[in-house]
Parts: sequence; structure tokens; C-alpha cells
Amino acid sequence: KIKMNEKLFLRNPEETELGKKIIEYSILLIHKIGFEQFTFKKLAKEIQTTEAGIYRYFENKHRLLVYLVDWYWNWQEYRLLFEINNIPNPVVKLKKAIKLLSTPVENDVRTSHIDEKLLFEIVMMEGAKSYLSRNVTADNNNKLFQPYKDLCNRIAVIITECNSKYKYPRSLASTIIEMAHSQNFYLKNLPSLTDIGTVSEDSMVTMFIENLVFSGIT
Repeated sequence: KIKMNEKLFLRNPEETELGKKIIEYSILLIHKIGFEQFTFKKLAKEIQTTEAGIYRYFENKHRLLVYLVDWYWNWQEYRLLFEINNIPNPVVKLKKAIKLLSTPVENDVRTSHIDEKLLFEIVMMEGAKSYLSRNVTADNNNKLFQPYKDLCNRIAVIITECNSKYKYPRSLASTIIEMAHSQNFYLKNLPSLTDIGTVSEDSMVTMFIENLVFSGIT
């Protein structure tokens, strides 16, 4: 079970059927019409509830977006921990981290109310809006971006294990994450921005990032 920052919501959406529907259909609707056009009124119509009912869970749509983005990064960190558990070799761990992040997202059967493939695209297209706001400092103080930081830190620790003298482990960790996601996004939507040919060649994204990372830290 993924634990979320309680400051993100007024009522935990994972505890009720309505809450889960809010999460499920907000992903579908944001992906369909974009975050700017998304409103609680439109969401309420989709799930046949009242707008006031949604406000009992989330203060506003920005908080909901931060929740979705945070959930995604929490999920990715969970997957990473599962992949590297009981692996002592840091090089193997780093390669597994790169492969996990650079492989196109597939839906997780354990979370039937969340479409991770669509959520990935929302994170790519709308994720920056979760922190590009006037409240970024206050939100950061409330640890609303902690899941992304935690994932970066996990990878930075592995990088340091590979080479304790490398000076930029956190910078490289965040670059790995952003590069892995952007290359797969470019592959599908903006192919002229990547040298990877087709979606079937997703393993080439992994190879590209591995080459870049290990050339830098060794």
C-alpha cells in the first residue's frame, strides 16, 4: 500500500469507493482534456456525484494533480525497491534502476483503479504544473514533493556506491529519471527529438542511458 502525504487531501481517497473513483476518473479526464480544461464540475458529471462531494476529498484541482504525480513517483520507488532487494552489487542495481525507469510503463494489476500508462503521460505533460506555482516554497516545506526526492535519493545512493568520488550523484539521479521518461515520451510523440526508432526499440533507451551514465561515473 502506497502511503501518501496527508496534507495532500482532506479525506483519504483510498479509503472509500467514491475516493477511488475520483482518482480513477480524474486520470482519465485529465488525460483526455488536459489539466487546464479539467474541473471538479466535469469530474463530478463523469462519476455521477456532486462537485461538493469531490471537495470533501481535495481542496482544489492543483492538490489533486500533486496527489496524482506523487502517487506515480511513490509507485516507481516501490517498484525500484522490489527490483534491487537483496542485490549487493551496485552496478547491477544501477542498471536495474535505469532499465525500470526507461522501460515503457505498463499497468499494475494490483492497482485496478489507476491506469499507470495514462498517469505516466499526465506526469510528462502536466507534472511540471505540480510545482511551477506561486506556492512552491510552502508546498516544498510541507514535503509535497518528497516522493520524487526520495526516488532521486535512492538512485543517488546507488551511484555513490558505484563511485564514491563522483561529485554529482543527485544531479545525475534526477537527470536519469527525467531523461528516461522524456526519451520514451519523445519516442511516442516527438520522434525527431530522439535517435530511438520505434516503440519496439524501447530497450535502446536503456542502452543509451546506461552508456551515458557509466561513461560519466567511471
